[in-house]
Amino acid sequence: MVDVLLVSKPIVPPWHDSSKNLVRDLATHMNRHVPIVMSQPGVRLDMPRARIEPIYAANASGFSPALRDNARVLTRLITSRKNEYWHFFFAPNPKTSTVARAAARLRRARTIQTVCSAPHPRVPVRGVLFADRVVVLSEHTRRRFLEAGIAEARMQLVRPSVPSLTPLAPERVSAARLRLGLPVGRPLIVYAGDLEFGRGAELALQAFIDLPVTLDACLVMACRTKTAEAKARAQELERQAAAAHVAERVVWFGETPFIHDLLAVADLVSLPADTLYAKMDVPLVLLEAMALGRAVLVGNGTPAAELATAGGAVAVDTQRDAVSTETRKLLDDVARRAELGAAARVIVERDYDARRMAAAYEAIYDELE
Repeated sequence: MVDVLLVSKPIVPPWHDSSKNLVRDLATHMNRHVPIVMSQPGVRLDMPRARIEPIYAANASGFSPALRDNARVLTRLITSRKNEYWHFFFAPNPKTSTVARAAARLRRARTIQTVCSAPHPRVPVRGVLFADRVVVLSEHTRRRFLEAGIAEARMQLVRPSVPSLTPLAPERVSAARLRLGLPVGRPLIVYAGDLEFGRGAELALQAFIDLPVTLDACLVMACRTKTAEAKARAQELERQAAAAHVAERVVWFGETPFIHDLLAVADLVSLPADTLYAKMDVPLVLLEAMALGRAVLVGNGTPAAELATAGGAVAVDTQRDAVSTETRKLLDDVARRAELGAAARVIVERDYDARRMAAAYEAIYDELE
């Protein structure tokens, strides 16, 4: 049994960050090793076997830790106990990877690196992968790293996980929509993705604009505006919706604590992005939608297209005509959506279970002993 320091952002609610959720689920379901979780003072986490360390300041916040918080993490690393494994969870970048590599060499630590989000295409892969074992979350990223010269024996594919979710009974959908302030009895599309990258939001909106008015559909944009660029992009999309005379049928939810409720009442969850840069390879919101039995639309050429290969989603070329056509087909075909949703639940329960994920990571820890 080995102590494993999970090096990550502060593990605290709310659970709206994929890498935090991954660490939470791993630490909760580890059986044979002791997870050490980086958190904040006074935070209570339901992780019976974990040691919770208040590494971060109480006011640490945001999706990127501040410089002083990174300094706290580095201090924890260079003063770590012997025989402690370090398991890193972040999107590889030259600066962070250089520091992590140097600290590991200094302390002669055994290291695991989970690539929560693939590096930018212009980033040299070999320069940012530093650990003894590199874990990828999709076959897409595994192939990219192999092509970049990363040894196959050094890598392992471990798919992420989502909690078990129960689909909403059809007779409860109307009441749930009313609670969320959404229209009842109308086709509902949910876009839950980024605004800055991948053209997914634009394509989802364009496909919605192309739907016949007689369908009387509604589009919910559940997007976090994490940056000034995202805010500007949201304003531009709102202008496009107004120019196309559909603004009254587009609901801007922003970030919501009721994302599972929103997914559960959707007829279609659409993320037709042409890149998932800055997101987890397989966005957890898609897996949550699948766990809730929803039909899911994703972009070809991205790691998320693997969900379609498995039979739990539909992948589409990331062009307006293609996305519009597939969106209309799915909204028109209730039986197909139900079939997709049922298959999606099976896939998530089989391949994206937290216990299966934790067992795979503990097997990696065993190999390093």
